[in-house]
Amino acid sequence: MSCSRRNFITGAGVVIFTTGVAGTAALSSRRSFASGEEEAAIKYGMLHDENACIGCTACSDACREVNKVPEGVSRLDIHRSDPMGEFPDVEYRFTRNSCQHCENAPCVYVCPTGAAYKDPKTGIVDVHKDKCVGCGYCLAACPYQVRFFHPENKAADKCNFCRDTNLAQGKQPACVESCPTSALVFGDLNDANSTISQAIKNKPVYRDKVTLGTKPQLYKVPFDKGEV
Repeated sequence: MSCSRRNFITGAGVVIFTTGVAGTAALSSRRSFASGEEEAAIKYGMLHDENACIGCTACSDACREVNKVPEGVSRLDIHRSDPMGEFPDVEYRFTRNSCQHCENAPCVYVCPTGAAYKDPKTGIVDVHKDKCVGCGYCLAACPYQVRFFHPENKAADKCNFCRDTNLAQGKQPACVESCPTSALVFGDLNDANSTISQAIKNKPVYRDKVTLGTKPQLYKVPFDKGEV
């Protein structure tokens, strides 16, 4: 399933407000998704186990160091819930917030220059920084609000599974390598025998905002003492 840049938003007209861009842009369409996109030979995805995560932020620290992410912005955040229970028996739920690498990525469809794109070989959603004009459409279109403007190169940026760093060196993404509790699993979702495919098969999982039709490739094992 795919949709064109022009047609990804349905309805009579949706106004996108962008930061740093004068005025507004209205996008309308007659349809949201169309068939015809070929599936990548490899489709990378990630699993975050909320029961194993202890909120140590080693993942976000490693991401920042490996990918040279400046202070003030982040490719990966771990959100902590309000306390559950009564002191001293208090527990917290930790959830991951990062690019979902959507199969139907709104950021790609709204980009007017082709800077936002999905790699056909891996399914990774990424950015051609030299093509980015800073219009902010992708930031506004992302339902997960995980994109940001890089303060140094002024281009849109986000998690790309360490595609240019660890992945290029044959390693796992920095967040996966640094996790002390093995709360993160990364791999090929098209391989039924991969560790991530087996984990998704054998664990209860959910994905954020699936009703939007984005088909996110970030899976989560829900915290068993809370609610999804």
